[in-house]
Amino acid sequence: MSVAFDITQDGASDNEQSLKAHYLKSLRMIERLHRLLLDVIKDEFERLGRSEVNSVQALLLYNIGDAELTAGELRSRGYYLGSNVSYNLKKLVDAGYIHHERSSTDRRSVRVRLTEKGKEVCDVVNNLYERQLGSLEQVGGISGECLDSLNQSLLRMERFWSDQIRYRL
Repeated sequence: MSVAFDITQDGASDNEQSLKAHYLKSLRMIERLHRLLLDVIKDEFERLGRSEVNSVQALLLYNIGDAELTAGELRSRGYYLGSNVSYNLKKLVDAGYIHHERSSTDRRSVRVRLTEKGKEVCDVVNNLYERQLGSLEQVGGISGECLDSLNQSLLRMERFWSDQIRYRL
């Protein structure tokens, strides 16, 4: 645990300290879970003997799916940071996983979609998720109701953080 997360404010009430502890724990969990998801995806590709893409790229291909998008749309949907998505899109285009073409209306904009090779990677991630769904409740003890509650909390956190940026709170 980071020392920065352990600093307590003098004069803060027990309730404020408790809320702070819960908030910081949630932040660490969000970050840790994302890294763990990437490790699960990496492990799946290694298990299948497929090392042609990394877990970030596989997740990017999965999130594109059947859509045709711009890099800006991927960023605005909150999937990726700007330089990260641009770098990975270029690598995936070069490797033949993504087809790209300039927009006919705005020549500065490039639209991307998966090639057959990209769809195969997307299918690997989808099959992983499907397999996990089969044991999520029995093995993981996570029901649909638990996921609904988690998703509601995460949406509220997203809205809170978006408002922090938008309104400079």
